[in-house]
Amino acid sequence: VPGGLAQRTGGIFITPVPNAPFSGVIKVDRTVVQPDGKVESLKTIRDTARDSRGRIYNVFRVLVPADFAGTPPTIRVHFYDPETRNYTYLFPRQHTYMTGTVNHPPAAEPADLIASPSGNSAPLNQFTKQEDLGTQSIEGITAHGVREIQTIPASGAKDAVVLTDEYWYSDDLHMNVMVKHNDPRQGSVTMTLTQATRTDPDPSVFQIPDGYKPAEGAMATAQ
Repeated sequence: VPGGLAQRTGGIFITPVPNAPFSGVIKVDRTVVQPDGKVESLKTIRDTARDSRGRIYNVFRVLVPADFAGTPPTIRVHFYDPETRNYTYLFPRQHTYMTGTVNHPPAAEPADLIASPSGNSAPLNQFTKQEDLGTQSIEGITAHGVREIQTIPASGAKDAVVLTDEYWYSDDLHMNVMVKHNDPRQGSVTMTLTQATRTDPDPSVFQIPDGYKPAEGAMATAQ
């Protein structure tokens, strides 16, 4: 198995497709296995939206301990217009922004993230199998699920390791609404779209706020 690693989940990618508006909150629950074997539990949320034109909007927040009370601080805000291919990043702590244009539009539905029999994320081999999980409601949204199980064979003193990935895809929203990844050596992550409403977001979220200045140098990638 090259590298002995499972495929990366990539998170929940908001596809920039028109005529499927929504707003929601992506809930992220993560565990991290520390070198001493202790497991740290973390969480965050991500405000997200897409309008009828296909413009997408995301608010990225820091990971905080699972017992943290309140809303995690914002790292950056991103929005993208597929009609112009223009993107914008806002950095609220610095009140700065950066903009640009992508050379090629992002794939509307990345094949490595689609939970469908025809959207396999990686070639299956003797170490990997895929299970069809059928259809169920994820936070009120009908989605079809696929589980991929990868077994890394035992080697020397190391036991075999089983890694799992799940993808729950909504045909209606043209995107995954839940993804799960578990690696017992490193930890796990579950991302779920919650509080989804099927209306256009406020157009103001796609605007640079008053008082923001262009980011310069390292400020453009400030975390």
